[in-house]
This record gives sequence, C-alpha cells and structure tokens, in this order.
Amino acid sequence: MNHPPYALPRLTAMIKQAVPRLLEGVVAPLAVFYAALALLGLHGALVAAVSWVYLGVLWRLVRRRPVPGTMLLAAIAITVRALIGLWSGSAVVYFIQPELGTICISMAFLASVRLNRPLVQRLTLDYIHLPSFVLRHERVRRFFARITLLWAFVLLTNSTVSIWLLLHQSIGTYLLVRTTAVAVISGLAFLGSAWAFRRVLQRLHAEVPAITH
Repeated sequence: MNHPPYALPRLTAMIKQAVPRLLEGVVAPLAVFYAALALLGLHGALVAAVSWVYLGVLWRLVRRRPVPGTMLLAAIAITVRALIGLWSGSAVVYFIQPELGTICISMAFLASVRLNRPLVQRLTLDYIHLPSFVLRHERVRRFFARITLLWAFVLLTNSTVSIWLLLHQSIGTYLLVRTTAVAVISGLAFLGSAWAFRRVLQRLHAEVPAITH
C-alpha cells in the first residue's frame, strides 16, 4: 500500500513560525539587558534579563498556554548565569557562559552524527511531524546527518566570533555586532537547511516505490 505524498509546510510559514520565537528568545532579552545596563548598571541589567524570562513563563501560565520545556530550561539557565554574574560582578562572565555551553552543544552534534543519531532530526520532530516511512528512508537519514554537521559548525562559528568580540570589544559593541552576526549566520543556515529539506522531500515524491512498504 502506497503512502500519500508528504509535503513540507511553505518556507514562508516556517519563517513566520520561527521569527516570533527568535525575537522573544534572542533579540528581546539582549535588548532588555542592554537598555537596563545603560539605565541601571550591571546588577540592574542582570535582574532585568532574569525578569524578562520569568515574565514570559508567567504570561503563558496566566493565559493557560503550555510552557515549553525549553523555556523552563532557559529560565533555570539564565538564573544560574545571573547569580554567577552577580557574584563575579562581571558582564563578561555572564555572557561567556552560554558561549561555552554552545561549544559543548556543537560537540554533542558532532558526536550524534558519529553515533548515527543526528540531533537535528530529534529537534526537527519537536516542530514538524514526519511520517516514520520518511524518516527510515536512506536519503532522509543522510540529509539529517549532513545538516547536523552543518549546524555543529554554525554553532561553533557563532561561539568563536562571540567570544572574540566579548574579550576584545566593549559590551555595547559585543551586543550589537554579536546579535547581527549570529542572526545572519544562523538565518542563512536555516534557509539553506529548509531549502535542502524541501529538495529531499521532492526527490522522495519522485521515488514513491522506494519509500513505501
């Protein structure tokens, strides 16, 4: 029995879904921190950054919307970062922690490819449903392995650039340049990944006998 063709959502729809999360999770916290740093100093900026995350959690609870597990982990992580930043009295210490964590994640991406369990596949399934017969196809398996390698190097590049800026530039320059650089690099990688994924699915549709059981 043949499976019906499976189509990936439109790229514009995927971007519309990703942009609000990017604004809320990346751009807004940095904007809040920078504004508070200019007005209230380092301690006030740390408190403001933590408050922003917890307000996001509270907003979802008040509206009876589910709180993503990633948001809860982010709340815990930023609390620990802020406490260490307050203890050290250094903005550099506050910002370098996630960069070191990102390097560890990039290493995990590389290891997952070696273990034939590409992490990008698991992350993708959190947002997009893919039938099991699609996931079992060799072309799809190769795609996720290659994209996981791509994102491992994207994360490593982002962290390397960020750490260099953090150690050699002012905090204001770091926030501005780092946000722009990471957005450009990650945005291009996302568009390239989505385009490649669509091509893979289009080829699968042309090979219906090969993906049916």
